[in-house]
Amino acid sequence: MQNLAQVMISFAENGQAFSAMHVSHYSPHDFRIAIQALMGENRDALAYALGDAGLALYPESEDILAITSLLAVVREDWPQAVDLLRQLMEMQGSDSTVFTHSMLIRSLRCNLDLAEAFEACGVALAIYPEHPELLKEYEALAEALGLGAVSRM
Repeated sequence: MQNLAQVMISFAENGQAFSAMHVSHYSPHDFRIAIQALMGENRDALAYALGDAGLALYPESEDILAITSLLAVVREDWPQAVDLLRQLMEMQGSDSTVFTHSMLIRSLRCNLDLAEAFEACGVALAIYPEHPELLKEYEALAEALGLGAVSRM
């Protein structure tokens, strides 16, 4: 079986439209690997299309939510990034990584939801209390909200 990135490139080079049906026999893991490969080859539009197909086929896949949330961040689609990251964090529960928390905070901040970003940062710091990036983010958000020095509980 041809790898999914090659399939997508073939469709694009032959000027063929593709649908989710063309790629439905691939696993969420295959989608993630193909999207990474396409982004690595600067074929962003194909990666975005494949991400959309992956979400349509596997809306509850951790692999798909993780990679498509990163795609949303790359294309600066902050509302979608926030939505996908929240879904991913809900799925992961207490296993959410500091990176996922950081991406949610950054996406909320870029979406100008500073109060929500500050709250999300407080949640992340409760789990990762000494993480330097989170501490910096917390201070910057407190300052942006006009809260000055805020103590964490």
